[in-house]
Amino acid sequence: GNDIGCRMALTIFDIKPAHMSRNQHAFKTALGEHTFFGIGNKDSSGNWHQVLDREEFRLLDFLRPLHGKAATQLGSSGSGNHFVEFGVVNLSANNAMCLPAGEYVGLLSHSGSRGLGAAIAARYTKIAMQQCRIDRVAQHLAWLGLNTEAGHEYWLAMNLAGDYAKANHDIIHARIAKALKLKPLIKIENHHNFAWKEVHQGRELVVHRKGATPAKLGELGIIPGSMATTAFIVSGTGNVDSLASASHGAGRKMSRGAAKQSITASSLKKLLKQQNITLLGGGPDESPLAYKDIHEVMQRQHKLVNIEGTFEPKIVRMV
Repeated sequence: GNDIGCRMALTIFDIKPAHMSRNQHAFKTALGEHTFFGIGNKDSSGNWHQVLDREEFRLLDFLRPLHGKAATQLGSSGSGNHFVEFGVVNLSANNAMCLPAGEYVGLLSHSGSRGLGAAIAARYTKIAMQQCRIDRVAQHLAWLGLNTEAGHEYWLAMNLAGDYAKANHDIIHARIAKALKLKPLIKIENHHNFAWKEVHQGRELVVHRKGATPAKLGELGIIPGSMATTAFIVSGTGNVDSLASASHGAGRKMSRGAAKQSITASSLKKLLKQQNITLLGGGPDESPLAYKDIHEVMQRQHKLVNIEGTFEPKIVRMV
């Protein structure tokens, strides 16, 4: 995926949903003032993170001129289906996080490596297509060997982009928690659009998960639905047949173009009002009607993950 290291992150706070309901204006204001979205958009608050000091920015000539963009976009989110939202977390009894069962307030975000990751993906995809001589119709499947110079460079750059994506979430969550004086209990996060070196059935493999999330035995993750449907907190079962993977989310059943043509802003507004969800930004192309039924998706992958709890969105911020 072009958005290398696109990521889910959920912080569970030590407060009950009633506190969010009583202070809804403050929660909406925090999302509005402390999130930044869209192509070219940046957080101008002067954030710093140790990822900006990584040696890859000096080792790879291609990355040096991208350092400035990475610095200015640090702590921001992409457009499309990326979001930052508050919601109600309901944890199951005997959950893998070892937290008491019951309801909490959670902050859930979905975003990736911004312009840095897009530039890395574009450069090395082009190199792969030039070096990997395969049929034109399959050129999008071109690869780079890890024993090649370009492949080695990409591996370094990809991992930098993944860590940069994590840094964006860390900053967003810390900034909003500070604004609202909230105490985090636990943070759960997981990559997709990424590759890992892993051993499966005695063989070392490079496992690339595009639109999929790692689900090793006991590994925690979040599988979202849409702006108005449940997200699931899960732990992996380590299923051998899926290479210890599960779906990243519900998945679309309608393209953005089709959603814009068939779903009106007024119908989306009505749906959100019925479910008592506040949307800041966003549009019909991200309507819940454009996505598959997350409950059916979860039922179909019950052998891949165990459900540890749920997240119900309440205040959603998108571009």
